[in-house]
Amino acid sequence: MCRSIKTLRPPYLDHVTEDDTKAAALQYVRKISGFRKPANANQKAFDKAVREIAHASDHLLAALEVRVPA
Repeated sequence: MCRSIKTLRPPYLDHVTEDDTKAAALQYVRKISGFRKPANANQKAFDKAVREIAHASDHLLAALEVRVPA
């Protein structure tokens, strides 16, 4: 998929910030839309998708049960 999206769960990353999930969501939306910077007509839809994907990612990360080796 997109190599610049990093894994955000432990043990890869101990503390995930809002900026981390937003950056991953932005990379995802850029990849699937094919736009690095959308036209003005598409900006609202682009920004909304980034927010929704970041929100869903936060929920996913909070719900995961990760076994971290001791």
